[in-house]
Amino acid sequence: MNPVFRKLSIVLGALILAGAVFIIAPKLSQKEAPPKKEVAEVAVQREVKVMKVKNNDVSSKLDVQGSLEAFNKVGIFAEVTGTLSNSNRTVKVGNYFKKGAVLLDIDREEAKLNILSQKSNVLNGITTLMPDLKIDYPESFQQWKTYLDNFDVNQPIKAFPKALNDQEKYFIASKNLLSQYYSIKSAENRLQKYTVYAPFSGVITQSMIQPGTLVRAGQQMAELMSTGAYEMKATLNLEDLKFIKIGSKVDLYSDAVDGSWKGTIKRISDQIDPNTQSVIAYIGASGKGLREGMYLRGNLNSQTIRSAMQLPIDLLINQRQVYTVKDGKLALQTVEIVNTNADYAVVKGLTDGQLILKEKIIGAFEGLEVKPIELTASVE
Repeated sequence: MNPVFRKLSIVLGALILAGAVFIIAPKLSQKEAPPKKEVAEVAVQREVKVMKVKNNDVSSKLDVQGSLEAFNKVGIFAEVTGTLSNSNRTVKVGNYFKKGAVLLDIDREEAKLNILSQKSNVLNGITTLMPDLKIDYPESFQQWKTYLDNFDVNQPIKAFPKALNDQEKYFIASKNLLSQYYSIKSAENRLQKYTVYAPFSGVITQSMIQPGTLVRAGQQMAELMSTGAYEMKATLNLEDLKFIKIGSKVDLYSDAVDGSWKGTIKRISDQIDPNTQSVIAYIGASGKGLREGMYLRGNLNSQTIRSAMQLPIDLLINQRQVYTVKDGKLALQTVEIVNTNADYAVVKGLTDGQLILKEKIIGAFEGLEVKPIELTASVE
């Protein structure tokens, strides 16, 4: 093909193509765009479990907790000086003693001999004054002779015969007999302290001595604890005082061991902790399985609240509001908190028949559209 003719053919083809585009383009621009499909907006309702409000009388309970302490616990001290007898049952921690049983026996031989010596001096003194009594106070001679005849140094000293007149009283006093008499009575009373008896039934919780050792007056020898009765100190908020009184019953239990026990409020402290605004209540408890130091929890039956409702504590919002369902949306309503414990709150201010959430919802907010399901009665 001729090169010139070839170039003319290419140029002519390009011109024809450009003209076609110029003619068709305006017609394409005038064609309507296809209509857009409208997306229907559908509101998504969240399904929530609700319950109907039903106000009634609610038995209010307070949570209490604390450690047990023995109601009776005493230190055993020596009131005299002497050597501890080897005949004693060993006073060791954990040993049990009944009330009135001998705990400790201190050797008293020296004290007994001292008393015998003093009684002998009194006997000698009375014998010496008998001739003077017969001459100067013949009316009193016979009663003193009877006293002298019955005098036994091995028995507790008896009271002197009563003077028949002031002259006789002064005469006896001048012989220093009254002073000796009272000295002997004091020594006899002290002699009883060489034996220590258990003041109540219990176990030894501390022991500081061994048989055969020397003990001194004022020295602590042991500690005895009663196993029959305990007390638990419970801290209560000041506003809870109006719900309790002495004699209120408490249901006690332990997280560590099985079993439950009954307790009673024995005392309520008059002192208020200024930092926590709380008071101490002392709860008496007894029963099998209790031990000192044991940690217990309890429910204290305080009072009956009229026209109220008990709700799980986690349903409270900001500690004073609950979510209600109204017109398919969540709404916050302020309630009166009458009482709370670890699990529940007793509230007032809700109307019978209202719908409230039965369980806590993550991400809930006022105005959230919801679909209530599983209508149930209120929590009992």
